[in-house]
Amino acid sequence: MSQLKITPTAIPEVVVFEPPVFGDERGFFQETFRSEWFDALDIKPTFVQDNHSRSSHGILRGLHLQREHTQGKLVRVTQGEVFDVAVDLRLDSPTYGKWVGEVLSSENKKVFWVPEGFAHGFVVLSETAEFLYKCTNYYHPASDLSVAFDDPALAIDWCIDHEKISLSEKDKNGRAFVSGMGFKEGVWQEP
Repeated sequence: MSQLKITPTAIPEVVVFEPPVFGDERGFFQETFRSEWFDALDIKPTFVQDNHSRSSHGILRGLHLQREHTQGKLVRVTQGEVFDVAVDLRLDSPTYGKWVGEVLSSENKKVFWVPEGFAHGFVVLSETAEFLYKCTNYYHPASDLSVAFDDPALAIDWCIDHEKISLSEKDKNGRAFVSGMGFKEGVWQEP
């Protein structure tokens, strides 16, 4: 029997889970969340909201965060393929201002943990994609913030030509990343 694979990324708090998949000619079965996964990492998230989005090729959603009521997100793709990105905005972190990305797809069935204190976004690489994520806090529109996906200070390689990217109005007006903006002890700070 195969076992769960847990892989920290270049930002160790951002983790890729690869749960075993059991399948035969009838289909497959996979657990997509177990609290024990986090117990092994000494993380104790409480999930309060599940979200599901469907997007077409080139749609980029992000980089999103909530300045208050911060959210950790456990994300996965059930149809299609996306490139998912987490940007560390924890001011006291040695990886502050750095990003990591992971291809998530219905084929690889990876589950990506983005902790509180990070901006998060993804771009659709396939014709369409269905994206599901569990959140540790409720959506709070008053504290919603979009950071510019193409900010040169972040230099994110989105794995797709920028001419093929489509953004919402909110994301078109994403805020520039400025050194000193971020979370200190879970509280949003401005330079």
